[in-house]
Amino acid sequence: MSKQRRAKLDGDRSSESGGAEGGSITGRRPLSKQRRRHTVAALAFDCVSPFELSVACEVFGFDRSDLGVPWYRFMVCAVEGRPVVSEVGFQIHTPYDLSDLRRADTIIVPARYKGDAAHQANLLDALRAAHRRGARIMSFCTGAFELAEAGLLDGRRATTHWAYADEFAARFPDVKLDPGVLYVDEGNVLTSAGTAAGIDLCLHVVRKDFGADVANGVARRMVVPPHRDGGQAQYVDDPIPDGPGADLFGETIAWLREHLDEPVTVEDLASRSAMSPRTFARRFRATTGTTPMQWVLRQRVLLAQRLLETTDEPVDRVAELAGFGSPAALRQHFQRMVRTSPTAYRRTFRQEEPVA
Repeated sequence: MSKQRRAKLDGDRSSESGGAEGGSITGRRPLSKQRRRHTVAALAFDCVSPFELSVACEVFGFDRSDLGVPWYRFMVCAVEGRPVVSEVGFQIHTPYDLSDLRRADTIIVPARYKGDAAHQANLLDALRAAHRRGARIMSFCTGAFELAEAGLLDGRRATTHWAYADEFAARFPDVKLDPGVLYVDEGNVLTSAGTAAGIDLCLHVVRKDFGADVANGVARRMVVPPHRDGGQAQYVDDPIPDGPGADLFGETIAWLREHLDEPVTVEDLASRSAMSPRTFARRFRATTGTTPMQWVLRQRVLLAQRLLETTDEPVDRVAELAGFGSPAALRQHFQRMVRTSPTAYRRTFRQEEPVA
């Protein structure tokens, strides 16, 4: 590594609070500035997908400290150690290579490596070394093949693009492949499905690191949903064609987002859409990839996360505002989806008082 590059990284590490001192342009109070800035490294190699690499750059590479948190450090590391040629022919120049992965807290493999065996062996060794020291390893789309080749997915759940699921399952029988979901979180090893599902995984990681409110802020900047329910099946199967009631269906979904605190049944929603309950349920699953009630539960948990982060309402009141009816119901579904309690979540993402 050059002295200039090392000095830059060392200088970055010495500035732990980064741009977070500037506060928030959204008006929300800043989160704790005591967190150490997290370094994310995305791999680049010959025939890398520009879109998937750009997803990592968009989410982690842009300075978003105006959201009130010390944003990630980001670097693109060339596997071949030279300018690499993307899948569509343009070159990518970066000062970082595999040796810089030792500084990364999170490493992203954007697609399956298609280069020579020697460079792939170096890549797999670097991934294993990073995993041993506790780094978080993520893959987009067919990048799961590299994680599996490195042995990081043995005995774990994982996903990949639906078009490559059969090949993956045949090559890696020790991996518990779930081709129906958008992403899988196995702690420090995470995998996502095809292409745009990398956005879903990245926003999930931001949500884990900084909370739902910050993840929602990133999603708004990117003009994407902060969370998509369902899985890949909705993109594999032929969608239900538009017909009578299509506009009413969309209006019903919009109404539902604004009335999560109210009791609702499939029959009520179907009536609003001028459909039978069975037709509505089919249309809903084809559109979202999940059932109406599971979608409502997920949206209510996301609302509860935002309320816990941004308000001082007690948990009982949060349960009421988010439509759960009782604190016990909130705790049950919160634990199942977020894997922690509402109280512990609030402690983790508690916002500071404004600085005078």
